[in-house]
Amino acid sequence: MQTNRISAVFQPALLVSVILALLNPVFAQENPSAKYKVDPVEFSSSVSAGLPETPASHKFWDKENTALFATVAAFSTADFVVTRDNLSHGGRELNPLTRPFSGSTAGLAANFAGETAGVVGVSYFFHKTGHHKLERLTPLLNFGASAFAVSYGLAHR
Repeated sequence: MQTNRISAVFQPALLVSVILALLNPVFAQENPSAKYKVDPVEFSSSVSAGLPETPASHKFWDKENTALFATVAAFSTADFVVTRDNLSHGGRELNPLTRPFSGSTAGLAANFAGETAGVVGVSYFFHKTGHHKLERLTPLLNFGASAFAVSYGLAHR
């Protein structure tokens, strides 16, 4: 019996680890100054030499963000399904922020949909303010927390 609970907790965690390993090249960022090498002597001797252009930032809905937000939506859906199933069998909601919405299926669905929209909104805010690493980290933290919640919910049925 204990083995089943342990495997129920670690299988989603293993899935998250595999997803993070596959997405690792997505988060590798190159040094923007390495693109533009300017010889100081040449720069100072030429009056018409201008500063190098800054590298263009990526679009918000690029492949990486689309994959991250799809993963957030998938884990949020899994969290909704497991939470609703546990609540219908006499369980209780442990998250104090979600607890007020756990009285009905529609309220719980609205909570998880709002959570997913909030993650996209916070990530967009970081994108617009130039914090691109935080933009990518926000959905990672969210689906990590959702994966833990799903694992915990499955282990404590």
